[in-house]
Amino acid sequence: MSAVTALTGAVAVVGAGDPQATDVLIDAHGAITSAPTRDITGSVDVSGCVITPGLVNAHHHLLQSAFRTLPGSRFRPMREWLTVMAEAYRSYAVDPELGHAAASVGMAESLLFGVTTVADHHLTWPAGVDPVSMAEATGAAARDVGGRLVFVRGTAGDDPAIAADSIRAIHSALIGDATRRDARCLRGVSADGMVQLAVGPSGVHADGPETFHALTDVARDLGLRRRAQSNEQVDVHIAQEKYGRRPLELLQEWGWLESGVTLAHLCDVTDEEIAVLAASGVTATHAPGCDIPMGWGIAPVAKLLEAGVTVGLGTSGGGSNDGGHLLSDARLAMQISPIAGGSLAANTVIDMATRGSAIGLGRPELGSLTEGSAADLCVWDVSDAPDAGVHDPVLGLLWSNPGRRPRDVMVAGTWVVRDYELLTADSRELAARLNDMLRTRQSALV
Repeated sequence: MSAVTALTGAVAVVGAGDPQATDVLIDAHGAITSAPTRDITGSVDVSGCVITPGLVNAHHHLLQSAFRTLPGSRFRPMREWLTVMAEAYRSYAVDPELGHAAASVGMAESLLFGVTTVADHHLTWPAGVDPVSMAEATGAAARDVGGRLVFVRGTAGDDPAIAADSIRAIHSALIGDATRRDARCLRGVSADGMVQLAVGPSGVHADGPETFHALTDVARDLGLRRRAQSNEQVDVHIAQEKYGRRPLELLQEWGWLESGVTLAHLCDVTDEEIAVLAASGVTATHAPGCDIPMGWGIAPVAKLLEAGVTVGLGTSGGGSNDGGHLLSDARLAMQISPIAGGSLAANTVIDMATRGSAIGLGRPELGSLTEGSAADLCVWDVSDAPDAGVHDPVLGLLWSNPGRRPRDVMVAGTWVVRDYELLTADSRELAARLNDMLRTRQSALV
């Protein structure tokens, strides 16, 4: 008989396939099961709570957890913002130590807010620092804190050949031998499913066709997903100035409008471009908590969904969105949707933040609570005053109690948050370590 843990008595279970479900069963391998009652060996009472799949943040920049509210970074045109951030990275001497500290904080914050998987689009590669060591620092932080990591080896004007070579080296370090015929390894995922590698140019504003082609070649060779940022303000302007074209025209010409590619932002897209996106098989990531304060606009998510484009949700980083609170950004996405091409229902946006993001990562085992999926889940207490009077507790996850946090969070069948406290690390110690490191490095600037 296999050991099965039951979470019983939930007000509602989202993403289980059965809208009437109130229990979730988890097997000894950390997967969702529909085992018979006789196999249940333990139970957890979750009365007064809603259970959802763990949230999947499809677009983050974990390093920027060290650069929130950076002077000169608020409400600035993108070109000026990029200069401010680049100067900060140089001044604070970004290296693996700082990368590990920032990623540790970002991953801890994510878990406390119910995000069990984070896609980290890493774009900063200091001269003289081994890229593998930067990637390993982020990977170690994620493993120590207990969340799933999708490390996106990004580029922003990097030498294409050097970037491609580093992707192979990072794959060996984070995923394993690329010659193994293991099914997971062949799609850039570690054997335990906790780390994934993807590739991602910053966008046509920063990288040319040589980089896009080089990263396509290595991605196809290693079975990696491809991700890029597109059609935010600076992307559209520079594409027009440099090529006299729209970004999506260039991406199509460079082989990046096809299945296996995810594009973040897409704030400025026409109806004709939406039709092209839908026909191409790409997926999208909406990041309203970044796009709105940066002045990029609002992606027409309802139109994208209606056209058949799968849309996930991301926060982006601390340089533009100072929180990694994906549910808060889901609420924002829902609230602003009527002025961006069509209203989005709360359950649609929750689906974006779970299943939609997971599909974009090529991870069908994440983002749902169906038979065989990974037991990544959140338990949300909806029994207190902020949720009183709510007629639909699932819709209330977004409409009521802004800034809510999950009471409990599980990753791969293991509790990582219980009663609102992180179990895998001392989150306050992680915060203090990062702040001390920043103070020390700031002092060295004087």
